[in-house]
Amino acid sequence: MSQEAIPQLAAYNDAALDAAFAALSQELDASAQSLTSAEAVESFRLHWLGRKQGRLKAISEAWLKSAPVEAKKQIGQRFNQLKAEIEQRLESASTGTGSGALDAEAIDITLPGTRRALGAEHPLIKTMHEMVAVFQRMGYSVGVGPEVETDYYNFESLNFPPGHPARDTQDTLVVANQERKPLRDRLLMRTHTSPVQIRTMEQQPPPVRIVIPGKVHRNDAADATHSPIFHQIEGLCVDTNITFSDLKGTLDHAMKEFFGSNVKTRFFPSFFPFTEPSADVQISCPFCGGKGCRKCKHSGWIELLGCGMVNPAVFGFVQQKQPAYDPKKISGFAFGMGVDRIAMMKYGVSDIGQFYSGDTRFLEQFA
Repeated sequence: MSQEAIPQLAAYNDAALDAAFAALSQELDASAQSLTSAEAVESFRLHWLGRKQGRLKAISEAWLKSAPVEAKKQIGQRFNQLKAEIEQRLESASTGTGSGALDAEAIDITLPGTRRALGAEHPLIKTMHEMVAVFQRMGYSVGVGPEVETDYYNFESLNFPPGHPARDTQDTLVVANQERKPLRDRLLMRTHTSPVQIRTMEQQPPPVRIVIPGKVHRNDAADATHSPIFHQIEGLCVDTNITFSDLKGTLDHAMKEFFGSNVKTRFFPSFFPFTEPSADVQISCPFCGGKGCRKCKHSGWIELLGCGMVNPAVFGFVQQKQPAYDPKKISGFAFGMGVDRIAMMKYGVSDIGQFYSGDTRFLEQFA
């Protein structure tokens, strides 16, 4: 748009001022008819509102600054009205509501939006989701809980008595400056996802069937097979007449679902404070079919998880808040396994630290 000269005001009375600003309004209406593209809108804005050569700036210098004091108010009011009209025309053009709307630039809201490309799941998270899905298909719900736990939920309620080796700071990462609190209230980083079992039973009566995936922390030196941060999946089933046979059948089915229908399971006596009796579970090597290979150390079997029947002492702690957990009337089983170790087996990874290195060159191969 070419800039036209600003005419001088003949007088400063209301009639003269109304006529002068009416002429500017007509000029504004005419120039607003060209607002049919983004370039035209920008040209219109610069023509009227430009800081150096804009029409409003020129009007202000020609009329407002040189006007007598008694006329400045009347000119200023009309000047502000003209500026508001200009801004309204620009807003209408931008939102598509005015006669000069940017029809060519209008957004078709029926078109699909631009989607941000999603990355692939981390191999640990992918493995954990696959394992959880196996138990969900068996009717288990997913339980979650805090990673910063109290000593009570992490140890005491799970039948770890005071003085148990697992409570030692050589095995457990504890929060500093907790010495003044009672032992059961002291905070630490959970060493297993078992506290979620207690919290769940306290909140709901039996029957309970939950699977608990999550991150846990232990005071372990990092090496090829150990990390101070790793992941676990635990399960809990509590109801009337739950037996060890139910436990064996559940885990045998889950291992076949995850590793293949040809996988076999076997149980060996073990010890855990929160289960009695307890067992370690081995599966036949899914890589060699039980014939013996490097991954199973040529034994044909791989030790994978721990399990057992819930210790009645654990139900005793839960009864303090949920009386329905009477060990004389109900029973249950629990199990737990390490996600990282299973992912290492599944993907043939020899160093657990690679999962936590953040090296995209390593992680991309599992996408």
